Amino acid sequence: MYKKILLSSIILCGLNIKNLCASVYDELQAVKANMHSMEIKIDALEKRNQYLETNSQSSENDNDISKSSDNSELEERVTELEEDLADLSEKSSGDNLKFSVDFRTSVDNLNYKMSDGSKKSNDAFLSNRLWLNMGYKANDNVSFHAQIAYNKAFGARTIQGNSNFESFDWISNENAYDDILRVRTAYFFYRNDTFFDLDIPWTFSIGRRPSTGGHFINFREDDQAASPSAHSVNVEFDGMSSKFTLSKEYGTYLKFCAGRGFSNASAKFNSTPFTTEDNSSNIDLFGLIFVPYNDGQYQIFSQVYYANNLVGMTSNGTLERVGGLSSATLAILISGIGDEWSDYLDDTTFFASFAASMTNPSSVGNGMLGSKDDKFGVSAWYGLNMPSLLSDDGSWGVEYNSGSKFWRSITYAEDTNIGSKIAARGDAYELYFTEYLVEESLSMQLRATYIDYAYSGSNSFFGQYGTPNKIDELNDKNVVDTASDIRVYLRYKY
Repeated sequence: MYKKILLSSIILCGLNIKNLCASVYDELQAVKANMHSMEIKIDALEKRNQYLETNSQSSENDNDISKSSDNSELEERVTELEEDLADLSEKSSGDNLKFSVDFRTSVDNLNYKMSDGSKKSNDAFLSNRLWLNMGYKANDNVSFHAQIAYNKAFGARTIQGNSNFESFDWISNENAYDDILRVRTAYFFYRNDTFFDLDIPWTFSIGRRPSTGGHFINFREDDQAASPSAHSVNVEFDGMSSKFTLSKEYGTYLKFCAGRGFSNASAKFNSTPFTTEDNSSNIDLFGLIFVPYNDGQYQIFSQVYYANNLVGMTSNGTLERVGGLSSATLAILISGIGDEWSDYLDDTTFFASFAASMTNPSSVGNGMLGSKDDKFGVSAWYGLNMPSLLSDDGSWGVEYNSGSKFWRSITYAEDTNIGSKIAARGDAYELYFTEYLVEESLSMQLRATYIDYAYSGSNSFFGQYGTPNKIDELNDKNVVDTASDIRVYLRYKY
């Protein structure tokens, strides 16, 4: 009986996917037909103009009344075509969802040296990543944005060890799982130039917000930055944000953020909706982004947040709530070195970011990071992004970051297959080259990342497995001493 139910479910899922694909295909075909119709009508207009010019000259020379009559009829027909073209243009530009595609194929050479001296590697880890972007602007105030993602390793992937970490909702689209399309972002966005009667432009957004690929990891990713500082937050999150522009002259703004990373709720039709007597074990994050100054060349960026009820892994493989985490980040971004010293330096970007974290273990449980006391950690991150020496569109960059013994970030979704370099308790080095093979659409990148860990637990959660032990004092085949990831990708954007 269970097999029949499972088979029926699979068939229904397949039909739903088929219908979705058919709907998207029909929409694209309709747009294509509209564009073809527009091309025909534009061609007719061009022929009309040529005809009018020719016959206008003949009319002046020969005073041909019959040709003038023909011109009048042609004018009426062309007017009709213009009206149809305007109507078609209005429908095709405003009454449908806009789509774009971002597809990447990459190969990573992964190497690990363990604390006992042994080595592990994957010479060619191949993966495909697809982002289907969509959006619709209802009017000047309200819009909708979404992104569906697919991220998969070539062939079937072997799951080794405890998969609770890599299947966590914070990285569901940043890990090369399987061939399932997942929602990466989906949110409403509202904007207005006044806040009540005050001349303060403001925005409000709620849904599955873009909280990965933020400042300043976006340079190596060749993307626009999402709002958070990637120095301390780089995970997928469901939540809301509201931004207030306090000064247009100085680029000053304040942004409030809140999100939920874990809901303490069982399935809808279980005997009880929650797994505890109350709902206090949800993981929530509350943050504030403040940019006091941004003149286009110089920007000061700051961020603070607090996350509660964070999780750790127990010895039997279950998750437990271990406490909260406070974090603060202060950074400076310089977009253009000097004052018109050279074209090359005008397009060079430098940033320096400094972050701190503080644990707040709960009164019950095994503590945070192997301790029941508050632990303070710091990290520094520097980067330089420069124009390519080979083309006008490419760039290359170099980055370095270093974290202390108890440094803790929430950056599990960072797009590095050896784990987040920003989370490293130790030193991390990175060099990348990005070139466009076809302008604005097809690019390639060569990137090398090297991490030298001083303490263990950098990429673990917040419980006992996040305990920082000095690497030089360990002799464990499961603890990473150094890690490297050399990646080459081809990426198409349309």
